[in-house]
Amino acid sequence: MKKALLILFVTLASFAAQAQELEWHTDVAKATALSQKTKKPLLLFFTGSDWCGWCMKLQKEVLKTPEFAKWAKDNVVLVELDFPRRAPQSDELKAQNANLQQFFQVRGYPTVWFAKGVKTAEGKISFEALGSTGYVAGGPATWLDGANKIIKKS
Repeated sequence: MKKALLILFVTLASFAAQAQELEWHTDVAKATALSQKTKKPLLLFFTGSDWCGWCMKLQKEVLKTPEFAKWAKDNVVLVELDFPRRAPQSDELKAQNANLQQFFQVRGYPTVWFAKGVKTAEGKISFEALGSTGYVAGGPATWLDGANKIIKKS
């Protein structure tokens, strides 16, 4: 019995550690450089982290699961573009997020855009939008199926 509990604990701990290892970037310039280096598209997660119920639901049901963590490491560079109501943000981060919200014409949360980012000779970032999604009921398998269809088109 003790062995079974120990095995269960180690297994659950490894899943939890795997989900926590994901790196969500907030600096789009750095994320774009990593995207170009790794040849992976950006996953741009537009969220209202401290007030948006559907954003929290997407986080819980998909973005914080071991299945998503494994998929994300192999397929995308993660970027969180947050629009909180209570959490403080720098003016620079607010401006960056607002510019991207306008560029991708985000009208509601959560919105997830997949895009390729390229740094131009002038040092600006240009985006090629691949497609978008949001909350999709059905857990990680359903959400990842839709995400794969978007990134495979590119």
